[in-house]
Amino acid sequence: MEYNSKDIEKKWQNFWSEKQSFEPSDDLTKEKKYILSMFPYPSGRIHMGHVRNYCLGDAFARHFRKEKFNVLHPIGWDSFGMPAENAAIKHKLHPKKWTYENIGYMREELRSLGLSFSETREFATSDELYTKWEQEFIIKMHEAGIIYRKSAIVNWCPHDQTVLANEQLEEGCCWRCGTEVVQKEMPGYYVAITKYAQELLDDLQVLKNDWPSQVLTMQENWIGRSEGLEFKFELSVESKAKLERSFSKYFVFTTRPDTIYGVSYSALAPEHPIVKYIVENNLLPEKKIKAIKEMQKISERDRATQEKEGVSLEIDVMHPLTGEKIPVWVANFVLSSYGGGAVMAVPAHDQRDFEFAKKYDLPMKQVIVGSEGIIENLTEAYTAEGTLIDSEGFTGLPNTKAKKAIIYHFEQNSLGSKQINFKLRDWGVSRQRYWGAPIPFIHCDDCGLVAEKIENLPVALPEDVEITGEGNPLDTHPTWKHCSCPNCGKPALRETDTLDTFVQSSWYFLRYATNPKSWNEVGISKADSDYWMDVDQYIGGIEHAILHLLYARFFTKVLNDLGYTNSREPFKRLLTQGMVLKDGAKMSKSKGNVVDPDLIVEKYGADTARLFMLFAAPPTKELEWNDSAVDGAYRFIKKFFERATNVTSNGLANFKSINHSGLNKEEKEARKKVYEALVKSNEVFTKTYTFNTLIASSMEALNALQVQKNESVWAEGYYILTNILEPIIPHACWELSNSLFNLENFDGKLEVKEEVFKLESIILAVTVNGKKRCEIEVTPNASKEEILAQAKVAAAKWLGENELLKEIVVPNKLVNFVIKG
Repeated sequence: MEYNSKDIEKKWQNFWSEKQSFEPSDDLTKEKKYILSMFPYPSGRIHMGHVRNYCLGDAFARHFRKEKFNVLHPIGWDSFGMPAENAAIKHKLHPKKWTYENIGYMREELRSLGLSFSETREFATSDELYTKWEQEFIIKMHEAGIIYRKSAIVNWCPHDQTVLANEQLEEGCCWRCGTEVVQKEMPGYYVAITKYAQELLDDLQVLKNDWPSQVLTMQENWIGRSEGLEFKFELSVESKAKLERSFSKYFVFTTRPDTIYGVSYSALAPEHPIVKYIVENNLLPEKKIKAIKEMQKISERDRATQEKEGVSLEIDVMHPLTGEKIPVWVANFVLSSYGGGAVMAVPAHDQRDFEFAKKYDLPMKQVIVGSEGIIENLTEAYTAEGTLIDSEGFTGLPNTKAKKAIIYHFEQNSLGSKQINFKLRDWGVSRQRYWGAPIPFIHCDDCGLVAEKIENLPVALPEDVEITGEGNPLDTHPTWKHCSCPNCGKPALRETDTLDTFVQSSWYFLRYATNPKSWNEVGISKADSDYWMDVDQYIGGIEHAILHLLYARFFTKVLNDLGYTNSREPFKRLLTQGMVLKDGAKMSKSKGNVVDPDLIVEKYGADTARLFMLFAAPPTKELEWNDSAVDGAYRFIKKFFERATNVTSNGLANFKSINHSGLNKEEKEARKKVYEALVKSNEVFTKTYTFNTLIASSMEALNALQVQKNESVWAEGYYILTNILEPIIPHACWELSNSLFNLENFDGKLEVKEEVFKLESIILAVTVNGKKRCEIEVTPNASKEEILAQAKVAAAKWLGENELLKEIVVPNKLVNFVIKG
């Protein structure tokens, strides 16, 4: 049979589309599989990372579909976001037009790969119908206290007049215009993800067997639960006076209460209210004020990589236990978002505090010692376990016990209390840009912040805007933001901020699970969700291991609490695929090492691209692009196709009734290799994900078939191999299966025939003094004496007349003779 990839692929892609072959059944009594790859941003063209991601997902979907599962395998478009606005500026094109044109082009690119997506469940997150239901959730979340508005410090670009995420900063400057970013306090909307911090942490245990341990660790660290002591530092009398009695104390949180007697200074974040008050009222020399202002300009993330800097605030607090005066500094390593933006500093027992104290010649006091006792002239902080010294009544306690004892002392004397803190911060979702989902709230002078009425949703974007990159077009639009208050009817203003695009990708999987026939009536169908959720297999890049997955988990819990779904975790099993590299670097236009998927499909066909992507490396590992390996993948498919001529009508008539015991050695070996590939297939799709090993087993099976000439064994081999390779090279396999088996072998799970694995003989290596010399073939139940006798005959010329010191038989592996000399 001649292999013509273009004709075959076009034929079957048209067939699948016409027959709606990949639409899930409405029968919700069937056993289901929900297979989902992270959806793409419609940037204009697919790249090899997309190809790898979607080929992996498609392989799962096709495998389970053949096994008669009801399979949901959808695709959509994460279509809001900054790139569309940047393109609008560059190409003088409306973001909506640019986005939907890209969707059309990329849809055809994905179709050309033969991906088995549901066509009826496709949507873009910028569709007004998607926005409508998302805005309903936002309003319900606001009513439940999960979304709120507050002022906070943000990254502000003075030129573009917009807030920037930390990821949009390049060396402290705006990624779009290069203007130096400043820290500015602005009102915005926040999602109270911290209310779910403990549950998000606890439920990682539910996922521990089916998610990569690396991802679980990253999420655990991001949530960052810590237990410790919260207490107040009272300002000294002189310091209260200096601050004009506007402050009398501040609170700190520490995970190391056992070191409290070693405190030698306290440090505040540059954004701390006391620091801001000092700066605003010029309560320090001009040089110090200037230094603090410079610190305040830099984002917390950028400060983390800088050398430690600080300024003495020339005020003191009182140690809560000893009454000693402790100097207060402002330091760039203190985060305003954690523990109240203030720390007690113990340089002898904290490396960060140590480095700061060394730089500014601040005192150190060691209060925990090991067997070596007090260390004179510390060169680094002492962080090991030990015993307390110079700690009043707690002296002599092991520091692990002292933690609890000191917390208890604080609580008994109303000085402080045990607290649990999280590094996780509430999620700021406000963005000052046009191409995003409008936030459905209204500002009324009389009523305050008011939600839009549900029946008026969606609040849609106006299309008559010009994107210049300066400011938010919604804010300057002549009419759009002007409206009436839903409560009192008086003139009011719409919210002009739009939502962070992470919001759209935090619930899209629940929208897919809802039958499209009811999309106009509901955002999420609880009945459909009960059937399809949780996602059985989720596939995407490791770069989404923290934020996207965390937000999706959070949103699922919130929507559960609001009554939209009974699901509590969105994704049962997670596969994070590695990057596609070329010449050792990630493919990117800037590096000039991009391989265009369209060109590969044009030259070799989609099946070749798919086979290479799944064979070149295990899916969780990085994949190095290799032109010769792509050519090799094509040659294998061509050979697989052409060897099908060995499947004859006689073989087709008799292959289901093969008498295995009557076959010769080569025929039995061929059957064994074919069934080994079938067993491997079942393992790969349910346990290991190692598609490369499945493909290798299939190649071995084809080679074994070529060694024998039994027509029935050939027919059986192709019956099985076209089945197990269909998820990987579907076009070729559908063509072969259709012509040979009328697609019968795609209708249900294939049976593994154990008879093929029954050994009639085994091969044992024979070694002399550990060096392999020959092999022998014996029956599986041969005795040790029989094996040794046969091995001695086979190895006679190497044994010679030498004295035999040892005779060793390793069952099913080898015979070793140890001789003298």
